[in-house]
Amino acid sequence: MTDLGLPDDILACLFDLDGVVTKTAAVHAAAWKETFDAFLRERDGDAFRPFTDTDYDEYVDGLPRADGVRTFLASRGIALPEGGPGDPADARTVHGLGNRKNERLLARIRTDGVAPYDGTLRYIEAVRARGLRTAIVSSSANCRDVLRSVGAEDLFDVRIDGVVAAERGLPGKPRPDTFLAAAHDLGVEPSRAAVFEDALAGMDAGRAGRFGYVVGVDRVGQADALYAHGADRVVTDLAELGGDV
Repeated sequence: MTDLGLPDDILACLFDLDGVVTKTAAVHAAAWKETFDAFLRERDGDAFRPFTDTDYDEYVDGLPRADGVRTFLASRGIALPEGGPGDPADARTVHGLGNRKNERLLARIRTDGVAPYDGTLRYIEAVRARGLRTAIVSSSANCRDVLRSVGAEDLFDVRIDGVVAAERGLPGKPRPDTFLAAAHDLGVEPSRAAVFEDALAGMDAGRAGRFGYVVGVDRVGQADALYAHGADRVVTDLAELGGDV
């Protein structure tokens, strides 16, 4: 293992955004809860079952927006028309509900701002100083704006986010396609790349893509689940991996 806490043959590091680089996972979770609770209350009245942290972890976290809507609603036996990406936020469709969530997310970000995980930024700087290449891999269509807001856009050689995935027709996590695209764009075999993720879907993607090393970042006390879904190592902060950060 190197002083970065990685196997000697790793040449590139692929980082998720929300919950790994920036403190936006909780903001996403709050926006999803607000959106789903309002929808369920309107549908079921006072007898509705609220959206929970467990729902977020199991059905939504790390997935592209529309996939998160479909997966959670399916867990409640609910089906909505698919609609399209341009649906208004009040449309009773999969994409409409997803767009409603995005509006709530952006409103929260505008109000509260976005903060990075400083340990992650220092680790990425150490990774790059040792000549490893870096990519950001996120299901978020707001990835570039979030990176710019924390001054981190220049820390990544490649960006595969919700916008790029839609342009290329890449399925999202737990499929490995977005991570595989990042490795390809960096010119690195998956076996020579490390994945850094906080979501269980991201762990599944790292395992499915046969990446050389998968690091789970445990921000919410789910270390056992991260290991169960394929993590080679779990840390609470990337500073634990080393690199003089």
